[in-house]
Amino acid sequence: MTFANTRTVIALLTALLLAACGGGTGTTASQNPGETASCDPADPSTFDECGTVLIGLTDAEGDFLNYTVDVTRLTLETADGRTVEVLPGTTRVNFTDYVDLTELVTAATVPPATYVSGTISLDFIGAEVFVEAGDLSKQAVVTDLNGSPLDQADLKIILSNRDQLTVVKRRAALLQLDFDLAASHDVDIVPTPAVAELAAFIVAEVHPVDEKDIRVRGPLITVNEDAMNYVIAIRPFHDHESDFGRLTVNVTTDTEFEVDGESFVGSDGLRALAVAGQGTPTIAKGTLGVSERQFTADLVLAGSSVPGSDRDAVVGNVIARSGNFLTIRGATIIPHDIATDRPVHFHDDVVVEVGPNTKVFKDGDHVSDLGIGAISIGQRITVRGNQPVPSTDALAPQILFDATEGAVRMHVTHLLGTVNTIMPGQTDITLYSIDRRRASIFDFAGTGISPDLDSDPGNYEIATGNLALADISTDQPIVAYGFPTAFGFAPPDFTGHTIIDFSDMRSALGVGWGAHGTIAPFTSMGDNGLVLDNQNMDIDQRHFIKHGPLLIDLTTLDSNTSGVPRESGKMLFIIKSGDSLRLYSDFNDFVADLTLSLDGATTARSMHAYGKYDVDSNVITAYKIGVSLLEL
Repeated sequence: MTFANTRTVIALLTALLLAACGGGTGTTASQNPGETASCDPADPSTFDECGTVLIGLTDAEGDFLNYTVDVTRLTLETADGRTVEVLPGTTRVNFTDYVDLTELVTAATVPPATYVSGTISLDFIGAEVFVEAGDLSKQAVVTDLNGSPLDQADLKIILSNRDQLTVVKRRAALLQLDFDLAASHDVDIVPTPAVAELAAFIVAEVHPVDEKDIRVRGPLITVNEDAMNYVIAIRPFHDHESDFGRLTVNVTTDTEFEVDGESFVGSDGLRALAVAGQGTPTIAKGTLGVSERQFTADLVLAGSSVPGSDRDAVVGNVIARSGNFLTIRGATIIPHDIATDRPVHFHDDVVVEVGPNTKVFKDGDHVSDLGIGAISIGQRITVRGNQPVPSTDALAPQILFDATEGAVRMHVTHLLGTVNTIMPGQTDITLYSIDRRRASIFDFAGTGISPDLDSDPGNYEIATGNLALADISTDQPIVAYGFPTAFGFAPPDFTGHTIIDFSDMRSALGVGWGAHGTIAPFTSMGDNGLVLDNQNMDIDQRHFIKHGPLLIDLTTLDSNTSGVPRESGKMLFIIKSGDSLRLYSDFNDFVADLTLSLDGATTARSMHAYGKYDVDSNVITAYKIGVSLLEL
C-alpha cells in the first residue's frame, strides 16, 4: 500500500450564519451567550433570540474513488453539558464529490451558547467505499482497529479550549470540522475487498485554514429581482423531500443560469427562475463573503437542468469516445426516482450515447449549445438522460445510458503532470492524471485532427494564452485547470484557465509508525521545526510525500525530512491523544506540548502535514500539521 492509496481528507465545514434572520458579522458576543431561556428551536416565534448554524461538507483531494456513507446524526454540546441536534435527518454523503467544493447541508436554529464539543454518527451499512488499485477500482470495507467491519460509528468532535465556538443571537460565526481520512485510516489494498481501518481524527476550527467554493441545493421559495437574490429551502445532495432550513442566494449581473435547458445571465436568469415558480429544484455554486456573511452564486442550475430532477444523470470523466458513444469512468449515477432499490450509487464504467439532439453546456460559457463535438477525452461531465436498464452493481460490465434527447454539462477539468517544454502561449507536459485518475486509463484515439496528432500523455499540449508562466520550469510538477480541446481538433490538447506551478503546489506528507507507535519519531523538535527520523525502524507502510504527481518515499531520501511552519497566514497544529484533541495556531506552543507528551510513556502513531515541499532542501513548509499519539 502507498500513501497515494490512503491520503484522502474529509472536512465538514460548519458556517454559523444568520441565513434567514439576516445581518451579523464575526463571533464577538454583545450578549451573554448563556442567555438561552427565550430561544426554543422548536418554536418559530422565538427565532429572533436564536442563532442559525449552517452546516456544510467538503473533501480534500485524495485517492479514495468513492466514500459514501449515511450521516445519521450531528450534535453540538455546550460548555454546561447541553446537547443540541443540528442535523434534522439522515443524509447520504459521497465525500469524494467535494474535492473542490463545500456542500451546504442544513441551516439549524440553535440557542446562543459556547459550544465545546460534539458528535457525528456514521452508518456504514450499505456504504460504498472504493479505492484505486493500479488502474482499477477496488471495493473496500471499513473496519475498527480490531479488524471487525463497522456498522455504526460515533465520532467525537473536540474544540480547542483556546478556540471555542460562541453563538449569540443575531450574530454569525464560522466553524470547520475536519474529518481527516489520511490520519484516520490505514488502508490495505492487497485483500479483496480492500480494508480501511478507522481510527477517527476529527479537528474543529473556528478560523479554518482551508476555504473553497460552496454549493447549495434546494427548491425555490421566492425570487426578488430588485434585490438580485432568491430564497431556497435547503435540501442537501439528492434529497427530494426534507427541509433542512432556509438560505438566501445572491446573484450578480455576471451570474450564469441554466433554467430548464436554456442559458441566461444575471437578471434575465432571475426572471426565468421566477417564471419557473415556487418549488423548482435549484443548485447554486458560489462563494461565501466572510465579512458580510452573504452567499453569492456564479452558477445557478434550475428545473430540468438539475441532475436527477426529472431524468437520470451520470457524473464522471470521459475516458474513451467512439462516434457518439462516450465511456465514463468513476461514474456516479443519480436516478430521478431515488428510492431504496434505486439510490444514487457509484458505477465504475458507464457508456453514454449522445446525438444531434443532445444539448451541450459548459461552465463559464454563455453559449446555449456547443454541440456534442465539444466533448473530448478527459472532460468531466454531468449527463442528463435515461438509464434503460438500471444497475447498482458498481463493478458490473459497462452499462448503457441514453442521452440522445438529453443534455451534457462540461465542468472545469484538473490536470496533473510535469513540465516538458515552455513556449509563448503553450506548455507541454508529461500527463500523470486527470481529475485524480491515472492518465493510463484514458484512450486518446480520435482527439487529433489526424491520428498522428492525437493527444499524447507523454507530451500533452496545454494552450496557456496570456497566463503568467514566469515561475514555471522544465521537469517540475504542474497543475492546470481548464477544458480539453473539442474532439478531433487537437492540438493543442487542452486550454488552461489556471496554471499552478510547483512552488505554489500543495504537497502532503503522511507517515505512520504501526499499531504500537514509536517513542522517538523525530531526531529533533524545536521552534524551527520537526525533523523526522526517516530510518526509524517502526515506520509502517505510510512514509510518503505527495508532491504534485510525484510520490516521494521518505525512507529512500539521503537526509531526514523537516517540517516547518510557514511565515504568515492561517495555520493549525494538532495533537490527538485518545478522545483528546489539542489545537494550536502557534507552532511554538504546539512543539512545547509535543515535547512534553513524548515522554517515553507515550508513542507517536502517525503524522500528517500539508504545505509546500522543497525537493532540494527536503523541507515541507506547512500550514497544517497533525500528530496522533498513543498512551501506553
